[in-house]
Amino acid sequence: MAETILKAETGRQLGSRESRRLRREGNIPGVLYGQGIESCPLHVDAKELRNALQGEAGINALLSLQVGSKSYTAMAKVIQRHPVKGNVIHVDFQVTDPDKPVVVDVPITLIGHSSQLQMAGGIVDQQLFSVTVKARPESIPHAVELDISSLQPGGSLRVSDVEVPSGVEIESDPDTTIVTGALPRGIRDEEVGEEQAAEGAAEEGTSGGRSGEEDSSS
Repeated sequence: MAETILKAETGRQLGSRESRRLRREGNIPGVLYGQGIESCPLHVDAKELRNALQGEAGINALLSLQVGSKSYTAMAKVIQRHPVKGNVIHVDFQVTDPDKPVVVDVPITLIGHSSQLQMAGGIVDQQLFSVTVKARPESIPHAVELDISSLQPGGSLRVSDVEVPSGVEIESDPDTTIVTGALPRGIRDEEVGEEQAAEGAAEEGTSGGRSGEEDSSS
């Protein structure tokens, strides 16, 4: 994985007022930390950060963070976003060893098509959108794929159904549900009604048989 160069400026003052000022000027406040270095508050250009994280590796891009006269190999470990607007408001950079595994979140991409679910009038209900993986920076996938071709109406696919490339380990709970084959409420209600009717008919048949036996014995 090639390193993307990103320039950072140090010397920013701490506090919400200073952070708001930096954002108004088109910068994103952040901090650099890691083994062997002292935590360092800094800020980066918002547009340059966006470009750096829009490459093939996405938000898990390996960065060459230029801080003054020094250069650090780092990753954007924590990205904080505005709860309403969704724009980046703060970023934590962590110094990273390219030769050692790191733990990161990667998005899930659904592939394939479930013809059985479509024929039943169902929909794909995705409940999990990312998984945690462990891999060396150069092996981190942009996304992991889940083939939903086998998804059945009323069924589900879990983290254990995701296949990852060599050198990548999934850290998320394998039993966590990613997608379900959901049926519209009208169809579900109709199926429940049919099941209840069938159960009622079976019970009536059983009770009727017992009544007949009692009558004949008397």
